[in-house]
Amino acid sequence: MHYPDIGELGEDLVAQWLQSTGWIILHRRFSSRWGEIDIIAQYDEKSGEAKQQSQHSVLNTQHSLLAFVEVKTRSSGSWDEGGRSAITPQKQAKIWRTAGMFLAQYPEKADYSCRFDVAIVFCQRISKNLTGVTATQAALATSSAAGYKFKLQEYILAAFDSSIDNG
Repeated sequence: MHYPDIGELGEDLVAQWLQSTGWIILHRRFSSRWGEIDIIAQYDEKSGEAKQQSQHSVLNTQHSLLAFVEVKTRSSGSWDEGGRSAITPQKQAKIWRTAGMFLAQYPEKADYSCRFDVAIVFCQRISKNLTGVTATQAALATSSAAGYKFKLQEYILAAFDSSIDNG
């Protein structure tokens, strides 16, 4: 029997949502010896006003931002607060070190502003016998795949910072 990779399907939803809000997905499941980052995304601020200003200045003022995104996909009643408590200081340090490996591999992005985000995705098996209406918290995005419904419940900007003690 084949079981779907629930974590990967949750990451798919978050990646699609990020793209719909103007982000470019640079990598999925970027790995180093320290660990893995689920999604690395880039956002370029290019508003019309910024373009006009940069035409009048010698320096291009375009600002790029990198988000290193940890996705936690959980079903109801999860033991770890929907994935929130799984982002331990040790996990943060692994993500931070892996982000450093990414920036070393792509030095042209080393001057970008960086942020560490966490996406909380709720997953529920779709029941064929489901009847009635259930009230749930509004989701940022939803999708259905492989007999499951996924909801991006929360996207936590700058969930932790890069001043982590690596010791």
